[in-house]
Amino acid sequence: MKTQKERMLAGELYIADNPELGREMRRGKRLARAYSQTTEGEGAYRSDLLKQLFNKIGQNGYLEPPFHTDYGSNTTIGDNFYANYDAIFIDVAPITIGNNVFMGPRVGLYTAGHPIDAEIRAEQLEYGLPITIGDNVWFGGNVVVNPGVTIGSNVVIGSGSIVTKDIPDGVVAVGNPCHVLREITTQDRDYWEKQKAAYYADCEDK
Repeated sequence: MKTQKERMLAGELYIADNPELGREMRRGKRLARAYSQTTEGEGAYRSDLLKQLFNKIGQNGYLEPPFHTDYGSNTTIGDNFYANYDAIFIDVAPITIGNNVFMGPRVGLYTAGHPIDAEIRAEQLEYGLPITIGDNVWFGGNVVVNPGVTIGSNVVIGSGSIVTKDIPDGVVAVGNPCHVLREITTQDRDYWEKQKAAYYADCEDK
């Protein structure tokens, strides 16, 4: 028979009130709380806590405290990651985040789900489905990503969006439910290249 942890990570129904899961959840919450209580002068300690907390976090990973998670150990993060205040990662199923991902304040990644049937839900049975995020993704503030969603690479998710379905590569997506607004084009690239050039020209003049 599978353990409750094995069932949880496989996306099957499980019961969270379990000694093994309880120990791992307490560990994750303890590390997240310790991180959230650090100060700006404790950069090395913050980095060490994040390495302990997550399954993996790449180079230049940073989260503005406070940060909340269930386990942390089921979350894998690539290089150059930034999350602003009050990020919440409910990682009862794996969360996988690529490189160069930026998050505005109060972004929530929620892998947890509960049965629609009320009687079964009341028996404390629940499940989780993984969330996967590609490279070069920017989330506006107050975005929620639901269980089982995959977001492609080179994507912008607009503020306040509720992401219930997969989002393809190379688009701006917004709304509740979140939907593709438009593709990101070469015109976007040209515009921001001009803005960048103007910035550096201005800096050089100074």
